[in-house]
Amino acid sequence: MDVQKKQTQDRFDPRTLALWATIAALGSMSPAQAETHQNLSDIALNTVASGAENSVTATAASTTNPVEQEMSVVATSDETNVSPSLTNVVFESAPTTPEAPTEIALVQEPTDIEISESIAVEETGVAELTAEQPVVAPETIVSAVVETETVDMAITPIVNETEEFAIQPTTELETALVPVAETPEEELLIAQGAPSEARVLVAEIAINGTGGNVELEQSVVQAIETQAGRPTTVTQIRADVNRIYATGLFSNVTATPEDTPFGVKVTYEVVPNPVLSNVTVQALPLDDNRGITPPEVIDNIFGDRYGQIINLNDFQEGSGKLGQLEAWYQNNGYDLAKVVGIDEPSSDGVITLVVVEGVIEDIRVNFINTDNEPVEGKTREFIVTREVQLKPGDVFNRATAQNDLQRVFNLGLFEDVQLDFTTGEEDPTKAILNLNVIEANTGSIAAGGGISSASGFFGTVSYQQQNLGGNNHRLATELQLGTREALFDVSFTDPWIANDPFRTSYSVNAFRRRSISLIFDGGDNDIDLAQSGDRPRINRLGGGVTFSRPLSKNVFARSDWRGSLGLQYQRVTITDGDGDVEFIDEAGNQLSFSDDGKDDLTTLRFNLVRDKRNNPAAPTRGSVTRIGTDQTIPIGKGGIFFNRIRGSHSFYVPSPLKLPLVNKEKPHTLAFNIQGGTIIGDLPPYEAFSLGGSNSVRGFEEGDVGSGRHYLQATAEYRFPVFSVVGGALFVDYATDLGSGDDVPGDPAGTRGKPGDGFGYGIGVRVDSPLGNIRVDYGLNDEGDSRIHFGIGERF
Repeated sequence: MDVQKKQTQDRFDPRTLALWATIAALGSMSPAQAETHQNLSDIALNTVASGAENSVTATAASTTNPVEQEMSVVATSDETNVSPSLTNVVFESAPTTPEAPTEIALVQEPTDIEISESIAVEETGVAELTAEQPVVAPETIVSAVVETETVDMAITPIVNETEEFAIQPTTELETALVPVAETPEEELLIAQGAPSEARVLVAEIAINGTGGNVELEQSVVQAIETQAGRPTTVTQIRADVNRIYATGLFSNVTATPEDTPFGVKVTYEVVPNPVLSNVTVQALPLDDNRGITPPEVIDNIFGDRYGQIINLNDFQEGSGKLGQLEAWYQNNGYDLAKVVGIDEPSSDGVITLVVVEGVIEDIRVNFINTDNEPVEGKTREFIVTREVQLKPGDVFNRATAQNDLQRVFNLGLFEDVQLDFTTGEEDPTKAILNLNVIEANTGSIAAGGGISSASGFFGTVSYQQQNLGGNNHRLATELQLGTREALFDVSFTDPWIANDPFRTSYSVNAFRRRSISLIFDGGDNDIDLAQSGDRPRINRLGGGVTFSRPLSKNVFARSDWRGSLGLQYQRVTITDGDGDVEFIDEAGNQLSFSDDGKDDLTTLRFNLVRDKRNNPAAPTRGSVTRIGTDQTIPIGKGGIFFNRIRGSHSFYVPSPLKLPLVNKEKPHTLAFNIQGGTIIGDLPPYEAFSLGGSNSVRGFEEGDVGSGRHYLQATAEYRFPVFSVVGGALFVDYATDLGSGDDVPGDPAGTRGKPGDGFGYGIGVRVDSPLGNIRVDYGLNDEGDSRIHFGIGERF
């Protein structure tokens, strides 16, 4: 096709246009005359091209007249550089004797003449054509004087207001036309026509190559402006070829003017595109593509064109078909995918679309400040990149990138996380993904003081660091110094062990804690320690390690299941308020399992969680199930051996009913929880299940419902929004020890007059705050008492 187009361009250079004008002016002639005037044409073209003064003598022999004729051609030019266009052509002819020489004088000189067209036919056989037009650059005047025996001019008048006419050349001229304008001036000629061009009358238009396809032939007819019975120019025919190409239905188009007795016959030769059989996609880069475009998507878009002549307009940028394909890329998150080229249709009708998929060349982490200026970061880059599912070589996907950004932000290390792209450095068809992060302050220190029933007056100092060493390691320490003793709690957590493929985390802690046990407190009967008369304290000194991981092979997908396994050791000591060991109460019951008030608990812990809530912080639908077991190992003081099993299930559904006078735009939710547990084997009294209070039955004091070896508890809540960050709740709670209170050594619940089961109900307020959901509940119990409870976060 490129060779054809080059040939077409050559045929429409200034030399060829001059040849066209000369042939049109010379008219009909005999074969000998045609040869003679062909030489004349060449001379005229050479004169126009060279712009130099020259004199040429040519001898032409006529086959119809044995008498030799001599032709003298003289060409002069006043300009060394002449524009190769014909603006004024004058032909004169007069009968002569056979011996008379034929002399033609070509004179070129600048002109600046107004446009006019006229024809005069005199008895002497002189025909004159003038075309005058003002020009900016100097033009060329060619004057030709022809003396010969006979000159026949085929002149076809055109009856119209401007008295236009066409002169028909007798020699055949075949011209292939270029479908693309090469210069802005040429585009202007196509749009406006070239007034200085020779105009010829079109006698007939023929269309070849359609194979009898009426629709193809009609598309050509509708595209061209050249019409039979009207004049045309080279520029107009060239524009017709452009318009035929623009239909998108043809792979090649040529136009051939041919002389007939009645005018010019213009034949448009077209080569239709093949019938479309398939559309395929070639993804770039060739050596690293993922083939993101399913064949069925291509078939859905282009399937209605299969079996039809290929229309290349369906495959141009901005076309409806390519628009559908790029819309599919956008809708599926492939924001960087784009059709960048179309291969030439194959002979069997297959079109290949060239698509840049948006392959990621590299992922880079850039630390910036709030002014978007580069700064030095303290977080190690792999802490960020391991949270990103997209990897070099992957195709960029918007949904995946959004999840990646959310995971990076959820690390709690950054104030903001931004994403942008730059062109690949090694391959421009790829993209570099830039993660721009603004680091947050991850450390805090606090100090305070107070008084408690367990420790008396005390002061506390705490320190937390969320990004220890830039490795996302978390360190939390708290030291409490009181008038009675020192307590501490230290923990270290690595949320993702380096190089672990399953996102396994671990936590190590050490502690010394003191509390008043709910098992030995509350109830109608106040029973204290026998010797000191003080309330018993439970002191725990120990530490442990716990490993946890999501139970999913895909570490980037949210896993419904999560499991943990840990080992903990505790030394439990029963003391009075001064820290002295005392483990017998006023009722003579032993409060420890061993006989000296000190127990060793070495416990292996296993927990399993299935979480399908839509929002763990404030769920409105879904469910969460928790199952856990603690198995002690009988080593150390007391040789305690027991197994504790707990289970809990919560589920959430949208409420079909909504309270009046509250916000009905936000979701109203019904939340339900049921849980239970049992202890099998040895049972130190302080390890029994405690019932009652803010996390059990509201309306009761902490632990006032009872304590037992087994328990069952149920809660129902109606949660509703009020306005902005404030919400409300109506609740009902119930719990029972299933009559197992006296199975606890010393029957601490029965001794203190706890009922063993209880019912509570009430109303609560929820306030969304930076610390979490602050919960305030007012509850009434079935014994007629009431109480206000405070907490952070929902009950379940």
